[in-house]
Amino acid sequence: MEKERKYNLDWLRVIAFDLLILYHVGMVFVPWNWHIKNIVTSNSFIVPMMFLNQWRLPLLFIISGMGTYYALSYKTSGVFIKERALRLMVPLIFGILVLVPPQVYAERINQGIEYKSYFLFYANLFNGIYPAGNLSWHHLWFIVYLFFYTLILTPLFVYIRSNSKLKLIEWLNYILNKYPFLILIFPIPLIIIEAALYPIYNYTLSFWGDWYALSFYGVLFFYGFILISLKGAFWKLVERYRLFFLIMALLLTPTFFFLLGTNHQYLIYTVRLFNLWSWILLLLGYSARFLNKPSTLLAYRNEAVYPFYILHHTVLITLAFYIVKLDLNIPTKFILLVIGTFGIVWLIYELIIRRINFFRILFGMKSINNSVKKNP
Repeated sequence: MEKERKYNLDWLRVIAFDLLILYHVGMVFVPWNWHIKNIVTSNSFIVPMMFLNQWRLPLLFIISGMGTYYALSYKTSGVFIKERALRLMVPLIFGILVLVPPQVYAERINQGIEYKSYFLFYANLFNGIYPAGNLSWHHLWFIVYLFFYTLILTPLFVYIRSNSKLKLIEWLNYILNKYPFLILIFPIPLIIIEAALYPIYNYTLSFWGDWYALSFYGVLFFYGFILISLKGAFWKLVERYRLFFLIMALLLTPTFFFLLGTNHQYLIYTVRLFNLWSWILLLLGYSARFLNKPSTLLAYRNEAVYPFYILHHTVLITLAFYIVKLDLNIPTKFILLVIGTFGIVWLIYELIIRRINFFRILFGMKSINNSVKKNP
């Protein structure tokens, strides 16, 4: 059974979710629509945030697919789905009913809608779906999509692993070993999805009718499982050619931003997705080379990363509701929100969530008695 832990995947997951918090703080100040906005916005946030958009979420879905491979190597599909349901759906329901409503409440108050109390607002929670109504999953959409992929793709993954006649992994291993640069054709299905579905369905993250995002992230989740199935051959490839992938990314990134000012939409799609793939491969390659080692800090952060993700949005929006009203410049407000969000979330995690089994379950953690070392 494949039980070797890839610590670099843990590091990448932790880093990606840390960047998510920074990204959401940036949403307060970038001139894009969001829940709570500073009165004055800044265009200086656009480029770094669009850069992160290139690869951060795709990387997380790749890693999630890889984690599925490791989990299925020592669990039956039934046990795996049951554990995923507990780890994903309990925090989702808790989030929808407890953590997200304060976010919507702060947004409504900021819009000038008056409520006599939070309890009167909450009494109308089920009167409609956000944004027209107040019921929403907000940032927890990631959990919904991840559970959906788990349900529909786990039977396929089990079939691929157990069917010796299929030989998909053996064939792919042979092809990439003989022609390693064929790994660069993986963005082609993503380009087709982008060109065919994005203009029609856009990017909603509402699940129902969100055919573009469901297809796009589903392919990446599938890629994660398939590529990690290659085992050592895949890691050898991304480590060996990591500099090449870095050069590709450094060339394609400015090309993408340049093309945004043109009308060449399909060329923009193509460059964007080859750039996305280059960043994913180089991050996997460099992390495998330099970050594939255990540490006490990593063990702590890896266990904390999921509760941090679940909780951070509520803390951030609550802080932003008050901080945007202060007579301070944007850099100062940004720093206050970053420090405040990380600090408050950490205190709640360390003093309450981590130590009490009831809250551990609500935030997708294993109980203290059953907490064991997990595969990525």
